[in-house]
Order: sequence, then C-alpha cells, then structure tokens
Amino acid sequence: MVQQLILSDFKRYGISKISVGVLFAVFYLKPIPGLKFMTIFRLLQYFRRKNRLLFYLFFVWYRHLKVKYGFDISYRTQIGKGFYIGHFGGIVIHGDSIIGENCNISQGITIGVSNHGKNTGVPTIGNEVFIGPNAGVFGKITIGNKVTIGANSVVTDDIPDNQTVRSSASVVIVKDLSSYYIQNKA
Repeated sequence: MVQQLILSDFKRYGISKISVGVLFAVFYLKPIPGLKFMTIFRLLQYFRRKNRLLFYLFFVWYRHLKVKYGFDISYRTQIGKGFYIGHFGGIVIHGDSIIGENCNISQGITIGVSNHGKNTGVPTIGNEVFIGPNAGVFGKITIGNKVTIGANSVVTDDIPDNQTVRSSASVVIVKDLSSYYIQNKA
C-alpha cells in the first residue's frame, strides 16, 4: 500500500520508476522538496503503527524537513495518492484535514480550522483539486472534485464539483490607515 502511494506521488513529478539512482537524485543530487517531504511523510504514516523505532527515525527526519522547507503538514493528515507540492514555503495543513487524490497545492497556502460559526471544524478536499498560491481554505466545508482555487482566494463555504474560485478584486479605501501599522518611526 505505502509503495503504491509513494509511486503515485513520484508519477505526479514525472518519474515513473523508482530506483536507488532515482532516490539518490531526488533526495541529494537535485532535491525535489515536495517529493522528498511526501516520501518521508508516507513512510512516517506507514510506520506509525507498524514499527515504533522506524516511526521515530522518520519522525526526526520529517521534523527536519518541515523546518527546512516550510511545510507545516501534520503527519495525521489524510492525503490521497498522487499529491503534488508545486513550490515549497509557507504551507500549513491542519492534521484533521482530508485531501483527496491527485491534488496540487502551491506555496503559501493554508488549509485550516475555523473555531466559530456554522462551519466550525476543518475542510475535506475532493479529488483533482488545485489550490493556488497564498489561498486559504477554512472551516468544516467540502471542496468538490475537479475544483480550482485561484491565487489569494479565501474559501469558507462548500464548493461543488467542477468549479473555479477566484479572489475578489482589490478594494481601495480612501483613508490613510498607515499610522495604525507604521509605528516607532526612526
């Protein structure tokens, strides 16, 4: 099972066969941060209940990669096969989130909890979903299959299958609020 998950992740990066040479290239010669992280993530999840010693070994490596690449993805997160991380940095995914198969995420995204209102909880994301740079998905909502969430979008409601979400246009307020944010001037 874990071998199939890892191979499906490799296929998303255009690598159809895994060998010692491929692993050496992915991990050391020309590291692919998202693929490297997901491989350790899958092994960590696999050994969580199978072998405590290997679990702790991979956990230490996993923690190192979290800091190195800026991936705050809990090892408890359920992620389907073929997961693709386009760029590293600033990725936060809550541990109770569920992500479907063949999903892409970009840098700066947050899939997180909402602590109040009708959607208190964490998201469930369907299959073949793309989440663009700096997007946020919050609350106990369902993102359908084949959904595209554009850059800088904030999603707090259910999205049905085969939809695209884009961020709203910027709104200019004719009022100087800079004094509230720029303090202790030189």
